[in-house]
Amino acid sequence: MNKTKPKKAREVHSVFYVISYDIPDNQRRNQLAKVLKGFGTRVQYSVFEAHLTRSQFEQMKQAVDSVIDPDKDAVRYYALCRACVGRIEVPAVGDVTIVPETIVV
Repeated sequence: MNKTKPKKAREVHSVFYVISYDIPDNQRRNQLAKVLKGFGTRVQYSVFEAHLTRSQFEQMKQAVDSVIDPDKDAVRYYALCRACVGRIEVPAVGDVTIVPETIVV
């Protein structure tokens, strides 16, 4: 008789990231936008917001690195704490990307 312990649910915490970029080449810029759309929400022409686990963040960075030219392109990742996300203000058009509750898998 196989007595295996039941698997426990584990919490997966996500972090809110703001990703901005300045890519002079149209083709690379369009490729990067496609990559980032797979991870987050476009909030401005060259700015995305995303809630990512550590693993997803690493996957996104690898995907970004496969597209950009580090000698010509600029990409920035900003990680915001929950308190900081709660203080985001959008005084004009647009919405703040909603922070998901803790995910249990």
